[in-house]
Amino acid sequence: MDSCLTLRFRQPELDFPFHNSLKNQLPVLGLAGRNNNAAPKRAVLVPRGRRSSTHHRRLIVRAEINSPIEGVSDDLNLIASRNLDFAYTRRKVRSAFTQVQLQLDHCLFTMAPSGIRTQEWYERNSKGLEIFCKSWMPKLGDQIKGVLFFCHGYGDTCTFFFEGIARYIAASGYGVYALDHPGFGLSEGLHGYVPSFDALVDNVIEIYTKIKGRPELQGLPCFILGQSMGGAVTIKAHLKEPRAWDGVILVAPMCKVSSSLFLLQIIFHKPLFDYFLFQIFAILIMWLLSCSISKFSYQ
Repeated sequence: MDSCLTLRFRQPELDFPFHNSLKNQLPVLGLAGRNNNAAPKRAVLVPRGRRSSTHHRRLIVRAEINSPIEGVSDDLNLIASRNLDFAYTRRKVRSAFTQVQLQLDHCLFTMAPSGIRTQEWYERNSKGLEIFCKSWMPKLGDQIKGVLFFCHGYGDTCTFFFEGIARYIAASGYGVYALDHPGFGLSEGLHGYVPSFDALVDNVIEIYTKIKGRPELQGLPCFILGQSMGGAVTIKAHLKEPRAWDGVILVAPMCKVSSSLFLLQIIFHKPLFDYFLFQIFAILIMWLLSCSISKFSYQ
């Protein structure tokens, strides 16, 4: 099922998109479901002090409901449909889907031996954000060969796809630590929003430096693993502190931005953008003046 919202606008007197401002319009919004037998209601915007015209422009906005997840209960689907902008809701969803994640058909889940010690906790960083962290350690009594720290990618968290991999690495004798970047997974911050890429890098350096200071990790070689966007975070963290790591591992790292985006960067560079905007504005003014003069001459 989806919902359909239809807006109707009065046709402007001149065929020009900026001529008729909508700031003086009075909207009346109506919403109707697709499955409703009644005709969808419409939102008509009429200028103040004028009657509605028979000519309208239509703008249809449709908000579709996500398809249900197959194989899970209605209650879990209801939980999954919630707004995930903030960490509180993301934590609720993750808690509800814990058993579902363990049932995923992932070969590394089944290959990893039992006895792996895991721990989950939150570290509050210098920005005041709660950062979710997790560790996977070898079986009690096994000697730890080294420590691996993980930086996940943009569409991932530190546990979703990495859980089975971390268990397998821990079974090989390495301690594994991972965190959710601010705004990702269970960490605080607006979901998927990166206001500063350097802030991600500084957060990784801060949290992992604190973890490396633990007594049980002293003297062990430390490696950092970055995947996709986490690869770019890893590279920048290494360049900022090249002596902090004994090795760097990159998996499909984001090393370069596509050259097709450079044109947008040039266009929207503020001095150039202001210049082009001024030129466009001047052309529009001349066009409006010419239309007004032509109309006056015709009358």
